Amino acid sequence: MTEYGRGQGPEPWHPTDPLYGDQGWEGQQQYQQQPQQATPYAQGGQGYQDPYAQQGYGTDPYQQQAAYQQQYPQQGYVDPHAQVYGDQGQAQAYEQTGWNQGYDTPGQHGQAYDGNWETGQAAMAYNAPPADPYGGQQPDLYGTPEAYPPPQPPGRRQQPPQPVVDWEPEPEPEPVRQAPREAREPEESHPFFTGDDDEDGYEDEEPSSRRGRGGRGDDRERERRGKEKKRKGKNGVACLVVAAVLVGGVGGIGYFGYQFWQGQFGEAPDYAGTGTGEVQVEIPKGAFGNEIGNILKQAGVVKSVDAFVAAQQKNAKGNSIQAGAYTLKKEMSAESAVALMLDPASQANLIIPEGKRNAWVYEQLDTRLDLKPGTTKEIAFEKADSLGLPDWAKNHDKLKDPLEGFLFPASYPVAKGGKPEDALKKMVSRANAEYTKLDLEGQAKKHGVENAWELLTVASLVQAEGKTHDDFRKMAEVIYNRLQPDNTETNRKLQFDSALNYLKGQSEIKISEQEANTNQDPYNTYTQVGLPPGPISNPGVEALAAMLDPTKDGWMYFVATDGMNKTEFAKTYAEFKTLKDKFNANTD
Repeated sequence: MTEYGRGQGPEPWHPTDPLYGDQGWEGQQQYQQQPQQATPYAQGGQGYQDPYAQQGYGTDPYQQQAAYQQQYPQQGYVDPHAQVYGDQGQAQAYEQTGWNQGYDTPGQHGQAYDGNWETGQAAMAYNAPPADPYGGQQPDLYGTPEAYPPPQPPGRRQQPPQPVVDWEPEPEPEPVRQAPREAREPEESHPFFTGDDDEDGYEDEEPSSRRGRGGRGDDRERERRGKEKKRKGKNGVACLVVAAVLVGGVGGIGYFGYQFWQGQFGEAPDYAGTGTGEVQVEIPKGAFGNEIGNILKQAGVVKSVDAFVAAQQKNAKGNSIQAGAYTLKKEMSAESAVALMLDPASQANLIIPEGKRNAWVYEQLDTRLDLKPGTTKEIAFEKADSLGLPDWAKNHDKLKDPLEGFLFPASYPVAKGGKPEDALKKMVSRANAEYTKLDLEGQAKKHGVENAWELLTVASLVQAEGKTHDDFRKMAEVIYNRLQPDNTETNRKLQFDSALNYLKGQSEIKISEQEANTNQDPYNTYTQVGLPPGPISNPGVEALAAMLDPTKDGWMYFVATDGMNKTEFAKTYAEFKTLKDKFNANTD
């Protein structure tokens, strides 16, 4: 028995192992012709039996397997002779040859293996022969003398035998040569944008018939190159986007830089001089400088908005331009336009004073709009219900004017070329907004009247008879006291001269007792009980506030003792008589 049979010599080197090398089954055929020699197991003499003799194959099964592998090269190797050894004699053979070192208990059938066998590898001593991966069921491929060279002296490593190769490797295919780059057709696009900067010279695809054993590696190489080209293509697109963004950014910076330069150093287009002719413009409430400039430009007053805004900023009072109508000139310099708008003489606003009747407002509108006298009044009566009156102000009988009390005292822009109904709508809208804030509908019952309409009528009487803020509150108390059902002083009659004057369209201080006591018109409070059919003027803010907050001192009478501005109040009829005598003395 040789030293190798006992597993004590150096481990042989098997570079041409047909089971692990690249030769496949072709390299094994050379061993089929060699004479069979005794295996280490047979030399052990421990009752080892050839397992092939019991299978009844008759021929070498590896010849059949080699043929199968040549016919189906893609199929893996399947060992047809896999067996489980449990024979005691085999275990003894392994023990003698040193192959039983991986067992916990040698020779025992079905025993567990240690940790090395769990990973599929046998635990063996150093320099022991490798474990047979096929369970010892293949023929001894190393039975020839050439497979077992004589042992070397101690300390010197035995050199492995040179492998015997009976086949030549298939030659590698020659790379497809391409024509010189100068002779090729010019590229349609630059690699910067396409990302196709591959200069390796290899074709993307290769016929499958020319692929050798390294075909799978070539596939991986082509896949890598494909991914690299895609990545380069994406990089090119990204560069194109970045370039576009940079170009756009530079253009935007240039544009805004030019605008900034124009605003800082360039002069805006402007007219020269104070202009010619006349034109009226209307500036809405809350308009800013650029909005005002745009209105003036459209009307032909200034040449550009920027010029007007610059002139407004230069003027110390430029920001005090108020909303309203202005009479200006065409083709004015921006500086002249700002100065004229700050002059009250240019303002074309219609200012309605507190206590003015609607008749006065109609006349003013006709004059400012160059209309025939009576035009605005006619439109007011015809379109009263479409001018914005609240529901509680509609459908009242015996009214002298359906809009009385709703042309709220304020300033309104009225420019030439406008329509009367437009101006009336603004006035009614303003009055409706003010009355809504005061909640006239909710306050009526608290003051002993039926509705908001009667409450507004009380305010109009206060406005017409009072002279000062204190007069307004006392006048409101006189009205409420005279409307009381238990009033025996005047028997619920107001007896106000202002109501009779409204009826007659006049403003007289002295009214004859005969006229006052004989006129039966609903607006004559000397003959009619209670309030007149509607308001007799347009009350202002102070009169409205006094109407909602009257005094509670018991006032029942009042007399303008100087005939003009001084009003004195009395609680009894006797006090009233004294005040009346004082009046007569001052007016004779």
